[in-house]
Amino acid sequence: MHTEKSDIDLVIYGSQNFRKLEKTINKLVETKTLSYVFNNRLDAARRFKGRYQNKIFMYNAIRKPEKIHVKYGTQKFTPLHSVKFECTVEDDSEAMFRPAIYKIEDYKPKNQESNLPKETTPKLVISNIGCYRNIARKGQKISVSGMLERVENIETGETYNQVVVGTAANEEEYIWPL
Repeated sequence: MHTEKSDIDLVIYGSQNFRKLEKTINKLVETKTLSYVFNNRLDAARRFKGRYQNKIFMYNAIRKPEKIHVKYGTQKFTPLHSVKFECTVEDDSEAMFRPAIYKIEDYKPKNQESNLPKETTPKLVISNIGCYRNIARKGQKISVSGMLERVENIETGETYNQVVVGTAANEEEYIWPL
């Protein structure tokens, strides 16, 4: 499968290492040592693909095993209904992984079905779709269309709501930076 024309795929373990690599690549772009490759506006937001000496490279993040704290079967997920809204990213420290996790604030519904009581507004936006990884940073506003779901921790009884993008329940699920 490997040829002279093959690209280079880098795997980066951990969010801190990923952010360090992002900064380094950005500095190398500024000095014109390498360049970004953008095929669309999501690529431009993610900045995960570049060119060095005419060779394309891509980099993706993987969680370190010791940073995975959720055990399979400890949470129950109940889909509620589709929602469309705008919000602000409060925390992007897990946005580079798959699934991408964005902690959010300032929920603003875009339609009547998305108008929720304050206690049921989502705390997280989760993307199972790879192209929505790392497209928004802390403090940035995003537009979201996805499935509102109730999450219950079976061991503690704690519940909260999140929105999942990539459920296949609706063809129009997305996260767009604003």
